[in-house]
Amino acid sequence: MNSQPNEIMKPALHSGFTLIEMAMVLMIVGLLLGGMLVPLSAQMDQRNVSDTQKALSDIKEAIIGYALANGRLPCPAVPSTPTGQTVVGVSAGTSVPLSSNVCPILAGVLPWATLGVNETDAWGNRYTYRVDTNFSDSNSNPTYGSGCPMPTNASFTLCSSGNLNVLSAASGGVTIAGNVPVVIVSHGKNAAGAWTPQGTQILPVSSYPDEQDNSNGNTTFVSHTPTPTFDDLVVWISPNILFNRMVAAGALP
Repeated sequence: MNSQPNEIMKPALHSGFTLIEMAMVLMIVGLLLGGMLVPLSAQMDQRNVSDTQKALSDIKEAIIGYALANGRLPCPAVPSTPTGQTVVGVSAGTSVPLSSNVCPILAGVLPWATLGVNETDAWGNRYTYRVDTNFSDSNSNPTYGSGCPMPTNASFTLCSSGNLNVLSAASGGVTIAGNVPVVIVSHGKNAAGAWTPQGTQILPVSSYPDEQDNSNGNTTFVSHTPTPTFDDLVVWISPNILFNRMVAAGALP
């Protein structure tokens, strides 16, 4: 009679994770994803800043090109005109007849259609645009400084002076650029004070004076490194650069 050795019965082992193990895995994955989201967000913000800075550089060149062709800087576009209308983004000196040969408005948004550039910055908002009347009035009614040769087809001379100033801070700041003819502003990620493609202004403008100066339409602007309360990108065209380009092209004597 054959006999089988006694086998020791072992409890069955269950495969898979327990609820506690699953919870720990999910917690670890959540921490890893959370750690990745912050750098990705920061990278996106930096990309938007870089794209807008590049756009602002192109805008400056387009404005200088307009001055070379027309002998003056373009008037702002009306900020409250929604995208889709026929005169949207057009220099007010073109869409609205010059009154007494000067721009009907000096503060508005960039006339992107006139210049052939993009309407909005990387955050989808229009650029604020402020110009000085001495550089944007009609060539038939120029504002000339004294002591300079008179151009035949320009609204300003080498003696003309702008009235826009860029400071390092709204209160107690030093002058970074004085007597400039034109300033362009992207209101950054927070977009406080920017105009949208729908023709509405993003309000409140800002509770911080540095950003308020960039959206109140006056002749003073602020530019400095970003802070938690300031993310505007501000550029301008210095009169010397404009004069040099005009002289090199034969547009000024």
